[in-house]
Amino acid sequence: MAHILLIDDDAILRETFGGLMRRLGHMLIWAGSMEEGRLALARDRVDVVLLDLRLPDGYGLDMMDEIKAAPGAPEVIIITGQEDPEGAALAIKSGAWDYIQKPLTPNRVTLPLTRALEYRVQKAARRPRAVLKREAIVGSCPAMEACLDLVAQAADSDASVLITGETGTGKELFARAIHANSARSHSNFVVVDCAALPESLVESVLFGHVKGAFTGADRDRDGLFKLADGGTLFLDEIGELSPGIQKTFLRVLQDGRFRPVGSKHELSSDFRLVAATNRDLSVMAAGGFFREDLLYRLRTIVITLPPLRERPEDVKSLAINYMNRLCDRYRLPTKGFAEEFFQALAAYSWPGNVRELFGTLERVLLQYRTEPVLYPKHLPDELRIQVLRAAGACEPPRPGVAEQPVDVAIAPWKEYRRQAMEAAERGYLEELLRVSRGNVGRASRASGLSPSRLYDLFRKYGLATRP
Repeated sequence: MAHILLIDDDAILRETFGGLMRRLGHMLIWAGSMEEGRLALARDRVDVVLLDLRLPDGYGLDMMDEIKAAPGAPEVIIITGQEDPEGAALAIKSGAWDYIQKPLTPNRVTLPLTRALEYRVQKAARRPRAVLKREAIVGSCPAMEACLDLVAQAADSDASVLITGETGTGKELFARAIHANSARSHSNFVVVDCAALPESLVESVLFGHVKGAFTGADRDRDGLFKLADGGTLFLDEIGELSPGIQKTFLRVLQDGRFRPVGSKHELSSDFRLVAATNRDLSVMAAGGFFREDLLYRLRTIVITLPPLRERPEDVKSLAINYMNRLCDRYRLPTKGFAEEFFQALAAYSWPGNVRELFGTLERVLLQYRTEPVLYPKHLPDELRIQVLRAAGACEPPRPGVAEQPVDVAIAPWKEYRRQAMEAAERGYLEELLRVSRGNVGRASRASGLSPSRLYDLFRKYGLATRP
């Protein structure tokens, strides 16, 4: 018997589903709102969640991360309405098992539910994921665990991998982890910095050259493609490639063959391709700035790394791990930390992500190397001020407004931060719609966000768009 959670405010649907679940031999748990759904997930271990998108207290997809993090990691089947044409696309994008369109009938529900339960049984019977060589990858939040699962899948194949994410999220670390856990780990891991690749010398750098091919070519030299033979070729910041270099890459990726500059003979290289970018290549391809055929070659497996602001629960472990490494490097005693130090770090938005966090920690260590315990006051002033402003602590008192008593009711910090971020997001999206005149394509190009992500955000805040 499986436990099925239905999150939908339709009382009639509750009765209908109750009878259907009994006939199928399952137990139905019903929640009429997002809040009731959260309580049910905390109270019961469920196998499948049937989630309506439109609920009295919010948008159903906003619960996806909480559902995935619930005990047992239940599968999710999204319920969409006929008036919600984007619901199906958003359901797939969010990682749902399937989607069902209203009106719901037993026939529409039974097969997707049965397949989801079969999948859970098969997943439980699989051999556990082998322990990965993670190098300096630190974090255990659900989003990072999902990324590491993809690393394990990629390491078991030779498929091309595209790693996306904001600057500073650790894309090269993940590329190295794929290489280190693959059958190619004994061979070279070759990094190509696409942003710094000179177009005038691209063929020589990539293909190599023979002696006398041009002035200064005093000996044969292997190119990066040949150096990666048997190993992994990592194309960092591939979104920065010029159209001409994109064509050059595509030709070699198709058959692995190339001709060194000045040579009469072709060479071959058996390399595994991993690419990384902080840009939306789909938007660039739609605008004619990136070759679609090259994009298809790159994204057999796609790993999207979460920004640090979306994984605050990992900040503490990242800080401790890196600070210990710094102490070893500088031959300093291990530091102690006040809990408020970590709270301040977690409250900051980290626009530079993990890279900015590590730079901040090194700055703190070098400035306060003699301090045995670190407190918030040891953090840079600009960071502390931003955290205080986000909490409203730096607002000057308004004239004529009496000070509130100390014991005044105040929202918990996480709730306040969530509300502030949502208000900022809404303001930005409203302005984006205004300047783009409601056109999602123009809004996508202006913001750098993909159309699907914008549809998701516009729907979350109930903002209207036009084709």
